[in-house]
Amino acid sequence: MKASRPVAGRLAELLAPFFAGPLPVRLRAWDGTEAGPADGPVVVVRSPETLRRLLWQPGELGLAEAYITGGLDIEGDLAEGLGRAWGSVRDHGLHRPAPAQWARAAALAAGLGALGPPPRPPAVPRARLGGRPHSTARDRAAISHHYDLSNDFYRLLLDESMAYSCGYWTRPGGPGYGLADAQRDKLELICRKLGLREGSRLLDVGCGWGSLALHAARAHRARVTAVTLSREQHAHVAARIADEGLGDLVEVRLCHWRRIDGGGYDAVAAVEMGEHVGDAEYPAFAALLHGALRPRGRLLIQQMSRGAHAPGGGAFIETYIAPDMHMRPVGRTIALLEEAGLELRSAESLREHYARTIDAWRHTLTTRRDEFRALVGETTVRVWLLYLAGSSLAFSQRRMGVDQLLAVRPSHDGASGLERLPLDGESGLVRSAHGDGSGRVRRSPGGEPGPERPSPEGESGPERPSPDGPPDPEAASGPARGGAR
Repeated sequence: MKASRPVAGRLAELLAPFFAGPLPVRLRAWDGTEAGPADGPVVVVRSPETLRRLLWQPGELGLAEAYITGGLDIEGDLAEGLGRAWGSVRDHGLHRPAPAQWARAAALAAGLGALGPPPRPPAVPRARLGGRPHSTARDRAAISHHYDLSNDFYRLLLDESMAYSCGYWTRPGGPGYGLADAQRDKLELICRKLGLREGSRLLDVGCGWGSLALHAARAHRARVTAVTLSREQHAHVAARIADEGLGDLVEVRLCHWRRIDGGGYDAVAAVEMGEHVGDAEYPAFAALLHGALRPRGRLLIQQMSRGAHAPGGGAFIETYIAPDMHMRPVGRTIALLEEAGLELRSAESLREHYARTIDAWRHTLTTRRDEFRALVGETTVRVWLLYLAGSSLAFSQRRMGVDQLLAVRPSHDGASGLERLPLDGESGLVRSAHGDGSGRVRRSPGGEPGPERPSPEGESGPERPSPDGPPDPEAASGPARGGAR
């Protein structure tokens, strides 16, 4: 009787016509056999059903669901394996099989037992949004899908400040320096760029779990209005305000950004919130930020970017992680801000910092996997393992970026109130985020002390409203306390 051929060899034969170069991975099939380059990342295919899933849904989403369900695995570090496979495909390209090759592939799939009805989808919620894109109801559903997963989940994943955005790694690899320090350095960098002082009025749009709002109040005694559309986040921030006794300084509102009213703020921040606004809605968003600021007030946007031909997060991200996201080249975002009447003063790329931040989250998820599994189940854990691995690669390989944009609302006579970039403390140094994430510093012209402390009488510094009113007549038009409904 003729022995059947090893499954891995037949899988390799089935896949080979789709690649212009050599097979980018080493395959291990459900019968234990292996095929493919000896030095390639090992991809484990656990059953014929996994192959059937890929045949019914070829492409990114099918591969993602095969991994999520456990039918497909990559040995070792997931991001490293994906990166090596992606690098091979990038170098050699893909190939569209000829009709005869399609027929041969179908025969091989039939011989492997892969034909049949489509497998069930993964046992994890897909994003199912209805209504007009970026209507209030649809935005609330999109935000809830991602951010209302569980406060306990994010509390376990993130640092104690619950900052869910790119950190600022000033001393990576330094003794005792880690994620919590990088997030604290990021929050302080934002406050320094905004020139916050005691009594400054800050609007935090898309406040997340309150890391920036609470830091600004705690460390700088700023008066903060924080806005979120997530009920889970709102409840968490309200509890933290009460626990820390900051009710006289921080107010958190549950509302859509379009419901923000009032003005006269000294500073406005939107940290990784603009990605959820939508492309068609961004001009209105920029106009609202402009209107919320007093003349010579400052805006800090931290926002992710992508190339002009890859504006979204892809099928997997849209389906399982963060639907309705939109990213654009950073230059286009700058143009939209300036079209709204704002003036850009600095742009700082933190791309490598994000890869490092995500890798810290991945480390937590991997090393505490049993705890995460008990909270949300193994399938959701695998969704997040894939999400974080792919995101780390996207930033490290420059397929995505993240930038801090500092802008001002000039007064009618063109005054910006910001002639030099904010300095790093009182050392006379302005920090530059280098591509290697080293946080090296360069000497700033003038070397004056930083703006985070009130300027002594007679010295220059960013203006802020006095207790009796704003220093600029043009700033008097806003209400005493703006905010959102």
